[in-house]
Parts: sequence; C-alpha cells; structure tokens
Amino acid sequence: MENRWSDKDAEAAVAHYGARGVARDLALRLYTTRLLGAEKRLVLHGGGNSSLKARARDALGDEIEVLYVKGSGWDMGAIEPEGMPAVRLAPLLRLLERDALSDEDMLDVERASLLSSAAPNPSLEILLHAFLPARVVDHTHANAVLALADQPDPGQILSAVYGKRVALVPYAKPGFALAKRAAKTYAAHPGVEGLVLDKHGIFTFGATAQDSYARMIEFVSLAERHIAAAPSAKRARIALPKTLPRAAEIAPILRGLAAAPGPGGVPRHFVMSFRGGREVLDYVDGAELARYGSEGVATPDHAIRVKPKPLILPAPDAAELERFKRDAAAAFDAFRAAYRAYFARHAASAVPAPQADDSSPRAILVPGVGLFALGPTARDARIAADIAEAGIEVVRDAERIGRFTSIGERETFEMEYWARERAKLGPRAPKPLEGRIAIVTGGASGIGAATCAAFAAEGAAVAVLDLDLAAAETVASSVGGLALACDVTDAAQIDAAFARVVEEWGGLDILVSNAGAAWQGRIGEVSDEILRKSFELNFWAHQNAARRAVAIMGAQELGGVLLFNASKQAVNPGPDFGPYGLPKAATLALMRQYAVDYGKDGIRANAVNADRIRSGLLTDAMIATRAKARGLSERDYMGGNLLGREVTAEDVAQCFLALARAEKTTGAVLTCDGGNIAAALR
Repeated sequence: MENRWSDKDAEAAVAHYGARGVARDLALRLYTTRLLGAEKRLVLHGGGNSSLKARARDALGDEIEVLYVKGSGWDMGAIEPEGMPAVRLAPLLRLLERDALSDEDMLDVERASLLSSAAPNPSLEILLHAFLPARVVDHTHANAVLALADQPDPGQILSAVYGKRVALVPYAKPGFALAKRAAKTYAAHPGVEGLVLDKHGIFTFGATAQDSYARMIEFVSLAERHIAAAPSAKRARIALPKTLPRAAEIAPILRGLAAAPGPGGVPRHFVMSFRGGREVLDYVDGAELARYGSEGVATPDHAIRVKPKPLILPAPDAAELERFKRDAAAAFDAFRAAYRAYFARHAASAVPAPQADDSSPRAILVPGVGLFALGPTARDARIAADIAEAGIEVVRDAERIGRFTSIGERETFEMEYWARERAKLGPRAPKPLEGRIAIVTGGASGIGAATCAAFAAEGAAVAVLDLDLAAAETVASSVGGLALACDVTDAAQIDAAFARVVEEWGGLDILVSNAGAAWQGRIGEVSDEILRKSFELNFWAHQNAARRAVAIMGAQELGGVLLFNASKQAVNPGPDFGPYGLPKAATLALMRQYAVDYGKDGIRANAVNADRIRSGLLTDAMIATRAKARGLSERDYMGGNLLGREVTAEDVAQCFLALARAEKTTGAVLTCDGGNIAAALR
C-alpha cells in the first residue's frame, strides 16, 4: 500500500485549516485522517477512527488536556474540524480505574466531557484512544490485516509478520471492555508500535500524525506482502449451467422475493446494488461457498449493514428461470426462518430488549452471476455492496493463508443490535417512497425535471431518461439519481435504458411516461409524416415504455404504477392542435387499458391532465405569441383558469406524486390546470 503523505499537501492543509483557526497539529491530524479515509482497503463508509491528544482552552479560558477524536458516523475521507470534537481527557482516563461501565454511563461521561455541547457523539472507540498514551492514534479495518486476524489462531501469523512490533488484543465488544483489554495488552508489551484486535482491525500510534499514518501504511503493506507470498491454491469450482442469465434478468425476481412485510399489507421495498467482477465470481463459484460464505462478517462493524450471513442461492439456468424462482423462494423462506430463530436465541437476554429488524437478507450470492446487495435506499444498497465486496476480499486472502474465521454468533448479535452501533445508520423514519425505483422519461427539463425532484424528495431512486444526456446528468446529480440518454421513439433504446436501471437498482416500481412534443396544423391539411411523428412520440413511446415496465413489474410481483402525461388536449381538443391532441387521446385510452388488463397484477395506471405549463412544449416565445393573439398579458394568459393562477411544472409533479402514492387508485385522471370547465372529464 502506497504512503501518500506529501509535504506540500500537508502544508497546504495546515494553511487551509489555519485560516479557520485550527492549530497546526490538528490540521495535520485532519490531513492524515483524510488520507486513510481515501483508501477503501482501509475503511469504508464511516468506519475507522483517529485521534490527537493536545491542549486547548475550555469555555472558561482554562488550558486543559483534550482528546480530539473522530465523531461517530463521520467519514474519515471527508473529515472536517467539526467532525473531530475535543473531549476533556482527564475524566476519560479516570474510567480506566473502573471494572465495568454501562453504555449509558459511558455516553454520559463522553457527552459531559465535550468542550462543545453542539459536537457530535465521539467515536465508539473513544476510550481506547484515550487509554493509549500515544499522542496520535489511528484505527482502520484494513482488509489485509483482517485476513491475518480472521483466523482460528491469529497470534502465530501476526508474530510471523510483525514480530514483537505488534501485539494481539483478544476479542471484546467495542467500547469500554475492548478499551480496557487493549490498555492491558499495551501495558504488557512495552515498546509495541501497533495493536491488532482479534477479528476486528488494527491500531497504530505515534508522536505525530505523520508517524502514526506511516506506521499504519507500513503494517498494512507487510500484511499484503505476506498474503502475496503465500502459494495461490486453485479453488475448486462448482459446475455451472451452460446458459447463465444476465443480472438484469434475475434481479427483479430477487427484489420481489426480498420485499419485507410492511404496515397495512404494503410490502417494504428494497433497492439493490449488483457486483459481478472477476473476484466476486471466483468467490461465489467456489465449491466451498456454503462454508466460507456463511462463516460470518469480516469485522464486527459490518453486521449492521450486511447481517450476520448472506443468502446463498443455487446457480440459475437461463433456460429454467421459473425453476430458479421456486428454488430462490424456498431459500428466502429458510433464510428468514433461520434469522428469526437467531434473533430469538439472543434477544431474550439482551438489555435493553432490542426490536427485531426485518428478516430479509442484505447480501445475496448467486453462483455464475455475482453479488446482489440490498438497502432501503440506493445509497444504503451501495454501501452494503461495498462492505460485502470488501468481505469477499478478506475471506479470499484469509483462506489463502489459513482458514477464515469470524466472531461467534452471540458476539455478532451484540454488534448487530447494539444501539450505539445502529446509530451509525441514522434516523430510521422512512420516507413515503423509500425503496421505490422510478423512471421519468423526458426528465431533463420542465415537468420531467420537477417530477424527478419531487419523487427523489419522497425517497425514491430516480432514473432520468432524456434525449439530452448532459441535461439529464444535471438533473440526476441534483437528485442523486441515474442519467440515461434515451430516444423514447426507439423501442430498442427504451429496452436498453430500462435494463440499465434494473442492473443499477434491481427493478422498477414507478414509470412516469412524460416525454412529448407538440405538433400543430389543421387535421385535414397536416402531412402524414407529421402525424406519424407525433404518434411515435406521443403514443407509441408511451406504449413501448409501459410494455417494458409491466414486464419488469410482473417479474417482481410487487405491483407498481404507470403514470402518463395525458394533457388537456386529450379531452378538450384545441383548434389546429390535432397532430398533438389525437395521440394524447390515444394515450389516455392506453392508460385505461393498462388499468383494466394489469389491475389483477397489482399494477395501477393513472394519468395527469395538465394545461398551460411552461416547458419545452410551451416556451416563453409561444406564450408571448398566444397572449398577444388573445389581447392578454402573459400573466393573464397563463392564469386564464378558474383560480386565476399560473400552474407550474412543480404543481404537475405533485399530481404525479399523489397518484404514485395512492395505492388503491387506478384508471384515474388527475386534472392540473387551475380550473378549465371545458377540459373537465364528462
């Protein structure tokens, strides 16, 4: 592993943070913390921690000894001064005299010792940082070191790699017990330069930030070289079917099976993240996958993201997907039963009594295909996938030098349901569309862009489809979504775009078929070419998108909703607007046909009937022309409705959102025009 310390960058960090009143030593501490956090083989998604012992002034102006330590949940790669709060060191050191300490008392002491009441909770490992006398301390979950520590007898391997430079700390639950055990181990090994925590990770320390950082990189590099020097035994592989399905073919099946029971009978949806690289495939195709894949987590911190074990499925045959679906359903049932039994075995003696998580897996291993990770949001799914993939690397290397061994079941349960560990997940008040996946066509501007923003704000993962990829990327970036170039008049491009969404997130729940354009002309005089072009975009594009959507929704068996932008022209034709209004009227009928044909599958179909919305269809120039022709101001023209108010793209987006959330509404048209009796449905 490369040591990325740069004198130039270090001084730049000192100058940058110094301008904010941060002392030199803390600035360098932030700099090396960011270096560690940028290396994914060391820490992932808020894992690891770092600290600095220094002097600072409290609110009374007294100079005291403090511990600057990473705040719980802060990402080391993006740490800022606010993420490394100062804690009075003296009260923490007094805890070393205790034989036991509850989580509540530990948190009370930590919070009471903070110099700022607005600071985040300190890292769970704050006491370990405090009890070690070194001025600077670093902690990571380095993959290579975990491969050494995740062994039946790690002491022997650690001695071979590090000699007496590193001491092994026997496993203990993070917090007070581990801090006491680490302090005892440190005291028993004078001159030790690092501590490896059994089945957990590594601590290094030094007089300066550069010293501790350099030692971390050196020790991880030694572990990497030891693994690389071991003979590479060829892993036995299972026999795979001759024809394997693509990930996008089975992802909707798995996503449907993974859905957990929710309130009111509405299933809790998950978003998926897929990994199918060479190393993942080598792992899932191994003949002993059932053994090493079910051993447990690579480090205790992973339990809250990927549960104690993954779900392992049989290899699918592309020619027999129905059989795979039956086998997968049975495997899901067995996994859930085993998880409920695991919870029951340990929850009764847990204090305080934990609330059971849903029993759905968070990582699914499919031989011949790869790894599917799940989470309530796209971000959560991506984090789970990153962690599961890191676990695969640890297991692979651990098996190369010995035999991968995880912590015990009881210890895993303690970590998975430890309130302070679960706090890293953040508040769990799910948004209404959390876990839902939406596609918005014509999503780069106007109504489409507003709809993307509205759905993302309610928790949906949103794919922005548009001819203009650059504009789609701008919208997707603003909502944390996925941008795809797509000409919706081309069925092949629709198929490819929808497949990409399934590959990215696992399925589809909501289609907002919005893309359109307005052609004008007297219907008896307009050319066939213009009329056909309008039908291609304003009818056939809706049909092709809906047809592909219901195929995905059908595979999931979770229901879903099709939402169409129908327009006022569908029910109230305007003069010389036949080329636009006719296909829109057909699309309105199309919506109702989908409602009739797919209601039994739980798939709803609804439409929004909007009018006079500023967009790519109704441009500012067109508004000015029409207003002038009617002898009105632009304001009066756009507010020419019963309410006398202009209707915006955001208003239309809220209508789409309302229909998406209306679980028992189908075949409906929601008007959004400020009131136009002539366009009212009869």
